[in-house]
Formats: sequence, C-alpha cells, structure tokens
Amino acid sequence: MPARSIARWALFLLLLAAVAVAIWHRERLDLATLQQWLDGSGAVAPLLFIAIYALATVLFLPGSVLTLAGGAIFGPVLGTLYNLVGATLGATLAFLIARYLAHDWVAAKAGDRVKRLMAGVEAEGWRFVAFLRLVPLFPFNLLNYALGLTPIRLPHYALASFIFMSPGAFAYTWLGYVGREAARGGEGVIQKVLIALALLAMAAFLPRLVSRLRGVPPT
Repeated sequence: MPARSIARWALFLLLLAAVAVAIWHRERLDLATLQQWLDGSGAVAPLLFIAIYALATVLFLPGSVLTLAGGAIFGPVLGTLYNLVGATLGATLAFLIARYLAHDWVAAKAGDRVKRLMAGVEAEGWRFVAFLRLVPLFPFNLLNYALGLTPIRLPHYALASFIFMSPGAFAYTWLGYVGREAARGGEGVIQKVLIALALLAMAAFLPRLVSRLRGVPPT
C-alpha cells in the first residue's frame, strides 16, 4: 500500500476515534465548562472559542450549545461574529476532510442524499448551498461533510455558508445573551426577551418562506 494511502487511512481512523470520544463526552460541553476554559485566556479567548467551535463542528457535536454560549460570553455582536467564524471554519474543515480524506465513509453515511446534493450543486452552485443553510433539509454536521463530495468550489461554499448561516446565528446568539442577562438581573431584560422572541420567530419563519418560494415542502 502506498505511503499516501496509509497516511489517509491513519488520519481517517484518528478522525473516527475523535468523533466517538467527542460524542461520548458531549454532555460535558456546556456554558460553565466553556467559561472555565476561556477564563484567563485574555486576548486569545475569542481565538480559543473559535477553535473549540470549529473542532466541535468537525466532531459532530451540537453547535446550538456553543452558539448560545457565544452570546452569553461575548455578547450579541461579537458573539455572532465568533460563532459564524467558528461554524464556517468547522464546516470548511469538514468539507475538506470529505473531499480529500473520507470520501467513501461520507458517501455511505449520506446515502442517496448525496445524489440530491450533487444534482442541486450542479444546477445552482453556491445558490443551492445558500438554500441549504437557510432551510435545514439535512443535519448541519453531516451536510458539511456531504457537500465536500460535490463539485462546488471551496471559496463559494465557505462564503455562502458564512453569509446565509448568519440569520440563525444572530437569533440564537442573542438568545444566549438574553439568558445571561436575565441570570445576572441586567436592565431591560423584558425588552431583550421580546427581541429574542422576534428573532427566533424570524429564524423559524425564514426557512418556510424560502421553501415556499422555491416550491420545496418545509421541514
């Protein structure tokens, strides 16, 4: 077996082991744990948070916990930025892993859905990725890997992901921020809660609107 193939198999097995360990310990990933990791990091705390978010995305850990934590720790504006950068970086790493390392494994996991993705990307390119980021037809973590099997160009994939994940990211980041403010007894909590409810309603309605415009049944 060529050395390159051995290296690919070794990396693939390492990835599987890391995913298994991460899923086994996923309940330990919460706001208190993240806050403990970030305390004392100073100026590099945002970079550490982004790295944790990206790694969690690659390892199939739920991004919702991290998105809420980003809002609670960094506030609605910087939290949204850090959440988006982390999610996009993780999605890009998963994309590259599928394209160059774990093609067969991802194809087996995604099954017939890969054919739908291939057809959609070939027909619409980045616009199809934008649609999938707005309308969750596929699980987020699996979608990142599955899109690596399509012919879409990496810059188009990353940019479309960053832009069209932003509505949901902002809504859930704000929710995390409001939760932290409520726990602290901050001022204007009722107004912030109302804004959070409006943002969540928007995040829930937007996929339905986009689905209807495209003639796709909403999930």
